[in-house]
Amino acid sequence: MGRITDTMTERAAEFIWLTGSALDQRRLEHLLGEGDRDAVLTALAGHRTADGGYAYALEPDVKGPAPQPLAAMSALEVLDDTDALDQDTAGPVCDWLLRHTAPDGGVPDLLPSISRYPHPPWVEPPPQDRGGLLTTARSAGLLLAHRIDHPWLTGATAFCRNAIAELETTHPYEVFSIVRFLDGLARDPADRAWAETQAERIGALVRDAGLVLLDPANPDGIPTPPGYADEEYTHPCEFAADPHSLAARWFSAEEMAASLDHLAADQRDDGGWPIYYRRWNPAIEQQARPGFTLRALRTLKAWDQVA
Repeated sequence: MGRITDTMTERAAEFIWLTGSALDQRRLEHLLGEGDRDAVLTALAGHRTADGGYAYALEPDVKGPAPQPLAAMSALEVLDDTDALDQDTAGPVCDWLLRHTAPDGGVPDLLPSISRYPHPPWVEPPPQDRGGLLTTARSAGLLLAHRIDHPWLTGATAFCRNAIAELETTHPYEVFSIVRFLDGLARDPADRAWAETQAERIGALVRDAGLVLLDPANPDGIPTPPGYADEEYTHPCEFAADPHSLAARWFSAEEMAASLDHLAADQRDDGGWPIYYRRWNPAIEQQARPGFTLRALRTLKAWDQVA
């Protein structure tokens, strides 16, 4: 029996109709089978900048008109979620990423222009002479999964392979991106063995470092990584949002079931799912929760399909 019910979905939809942006609402329609990709693309185009990047709070913590690599990554996620990531839609994003690529083949997570507009007070643009694994790995993984052909992807893939192979410490957001990359890379039979080996190693690192809350009822004793909120725990189904992900192998059936039960029970009275990360402005919660609600619905739906 599945965890997600018609009533849960209806309540979530009501929440997004009430609080979501045009893009959130178009994504909801697509998820429910009531909308098409063209409507999503039209809404997403409102966040596109003249140079081919993305801005205008596509990523809720990244404000202003200056395009950022994190926003380009978010655009690729939207395209992936709505079955709209193909050579035509990915090409302009990759062109933009290529123009902002560091010598090592990766892209910095943020550009210096982030400082000119409202942003979390703890956020500073990273060094621009090196790439960031968080943004590069997730972007590259999405592109690899869809067999996109672009010069940016060659250097980015090499960057990610080197960075992951050398990784000794990490944090949950970075791991989310690593999983996306390894899942995308594993689509190619020639790379699957390497991806599986690295996934096994990263999974052990996640468990050994206490980066995952295996028992949602007992969070005591689980540290939160530096920069994360006090109650910002990461659950197995966040690492393995899809049952076909390599990260699904990191957890037992019982551990995964507990995390999915917790996710289903975390729907609030207003129909939406909460955010747990650090808030720096009262508007952030309302702007971010529709996206988190869509993610929760998608995760529960994916796992219910194999239940």
